[in-house]
Amino acid sequence: METAEPMTTESDTAFKITRKTDITPAAEREAMLANPGFGRVFTDHMAVVTYTEGKGWHSAEILPRQPLMLDPAASVLHYAQEIFEGMKAYRTPDGSVQLFRPDANARRFRHSAERMAMAQVPEDLFLDAVTQLVKLDKDWVPKPEVGTLYIRPFMIATEAALGVKPASEFKFIVIACAAGEYFSKDAGPVSVWVEERTVRASRGGTGTAKCGGNYAASLTAQMEGKEHGCHQVLFLDAQERRWLEEMGGMNVMMVFEDGTLQTPPLDSGTILHGITRDSLLTLARDRGLKVKEERYAIDQLYGDADSGKLKEVFACGTAAVVTPIGTFKSTEGGCTIGNGQTGEVTSSLRKALCDIQFGRAADPHGWVKKIG
Repeated sequence: METAEPMTTESDTAFKITRKTDITPAAEREAMLANPGFGRVFTDHMAVVTYTEGKGWHSAEILPRQPLMLDPAASVLHYAQEIFEGMKAYRTPDGSVQLFRPDANARRFRHSAERMAMAQVPEDLFLDAVTQLVKLDKDWVPKPEVGTLYIRPFMIATEAALGVKPASEFKFIVIACAAGEYFSKDAGPVSVWVEERTVRASRGGTGTAKCGGNYAASLTAQMEGKEHGCHQVLFLDAQERRWLEEMGGMNVMMVFEDGTLQTPPLDSGTILHGITRDSLLTLARDRGLKVKEERYAIDQLYGDADSGKLKEVFACGTAAVVTPIGTFKSTEGGCTIGNGQTGEVTSSLRKALCDIQFGRAADPHGWVKKIG
């Protein structure tokens, strides 16, 4: 089998900034920011950097947000060479803006690129693109009581060639949108469908890469869950269809009556290395909670929920932050977690994380990066 040569990371990436001449008027922008929803209200600009094999990264630009020009034979359209990240900018009490662990996003982006045989984006280039865009569009960062600025760095293969091989040309792009709550605040704890037929990832696959195919493959289960009145879906392992792995787009954690916080381990190579997940485990340890990264079976969950041993379950991720789970449903039945309400540990961990992200509390781990 032919092996792709490692792709170079050389770059000529001083950003050329072209400001939009007809930026969104302040009054119109404020009206949009009052209730932005999620993933619909986009900022005025975007960052774009080009990769060409033999030349490396070049032509770095911040320019007005606009449609992309792609050849119909672009590799991304046929062979799914595509990766992305999700991160946020937060408005602090003094009105400034900060990022949360952007270096971790940059490292994970490189890991995803390696798995998908794509060009490696140098971490300093990734961080510069994000920072430059947020600085230019910082007026789009909502007030803390409304939400955040959700940032979407992504990379696509743009080489025009029909042939199954790693592409030689790529675009690294960053866009951003104002974002409210991923799940409605009024909905309370969410209901989750336990998927028993399809799987999200298998050993040796792309489970640890943040690529679009993983999410596309989860959508039929999401549709099934919606038909049963559920907000989200929980996937089990591919081999035994027994062990909890990951939600459709976030990690899952359990809290037991003895105060233990447990989450599925990452050693299977099928679960995304969630930055929110890692942050919450760190904060839990800071608070003296016992933390376990161990396998947990769905039949254990049902039994522990019925006995009262399992007190809380929550989903966590950049978009959803920390979202309590009230019920699980499946073709075999289901269960209610605790009293179906948000638990104390879930609430306290969410508050601790959000207080750091929004600058309301000290940052003992050096996670935040102020950008003005």
